[in-house]
Amino acid sequence: MNLIAKFKIITIIVGLLLCGLNISATPIIASGYDPSQFHEFHPSYDNRITTPPLPDSISFCGETVPLHFYWVKEGLEKELIIQCYQHSRTLLTLKRSTRFLPAIEKILQEENVPNDLKYLCIAESNLENVVSSAKAAGFWQFMEATGKKYGLEINDQIDERYHLEKATRAACTYLKKLKEQFGSWTLAAAAYNMGETGMKKNMDEQQIDNYWNLFLNEETSRYVYRCMAYKLIFENQELYHISISPDEFYKPINYEEINIENSIDDWRSYCIENNILYRQLKELNPWLRSTKLNVPPNKKYTIKVGVK
Repeated sequence: MNLIAKFKIITIIVGLLLCGLNISATPIIASGYDPSQFHEFHPSYDNRITTPPLPDSISFCGETVPLHFYWVKEGLEKELIIQCYQHSRTLLTLKRSTRFLPAIEKILQEENVPNDLKYLCIAESNLENVVSSAKAAGFWQFMEATGKKYGLEINDQIDERYHLEKATRAACTYLKKLKEQFGSWTLAAAAYNMGETGMKKNMDEQQIDNYWNLFLNEETSRYVYRCMAYKLIFENQELYHISISPDEFYKPINYEEINIENSIDDWRSYCIENNILYRQLKELNPWLRSTKLNVPPNKKYTIKVGVK
């Protein structure tokens, strides 16, 4: 290459630099990258990846959790890590808790069921009226057959799996039956997840009478640990660096109850005639699954209506 050609190349490079092409900007993955240069431009980024602390001891429904078994300690730690780093879902669950947990806790107390089992409801649905791939529905994730077995009305107009109070009482009845059958609340919680037939089969085949030493399918093996992880997070929010101010939690919705003793041909027309917001009617009564309601003789339904 002659001198003139070299001069032209140098001239082109200098021109590009003068036009603002920053050829000195080096990709992060290039060799010679200095991390301190990146942080100078992003001083607010803070993503500390650490193991959430475990307590020296923990109980669930009055039962001491045997953390001295490595599989128990690591099982709980796994679920705690997942919930602590699943920020959006955990945050929203915490914010919803102040709206829905008071009603759930009241019923658990009335039904003489351990308060810790509210975390079962959270593990099931994160306090949302969701439907699983297996068609379990509501906060407590009842299958249709099980819901009907424990007194919930389910048809094309009504699905009381979405009725917070009635579904909670049904769950209490079911859990107490499971506790009586299997002997502990942890086994009852596990059986709630996998079904009593499957739980009995596993216990009989393995000759094990406690949850901690049973080898179960992955979902049920993780289930009680997930409940305990939520318990740790909810009861130790400062320890787990949860920063939610009191006014950021969702407040309970004020409502009054109205008895419906006659059939409703169209809930939308009913709302218009009675100065009720249809949207709020549906949100306060998610168990109303149709735009109408047939009320049999000598029966009544109670609906919630928002107080303005």
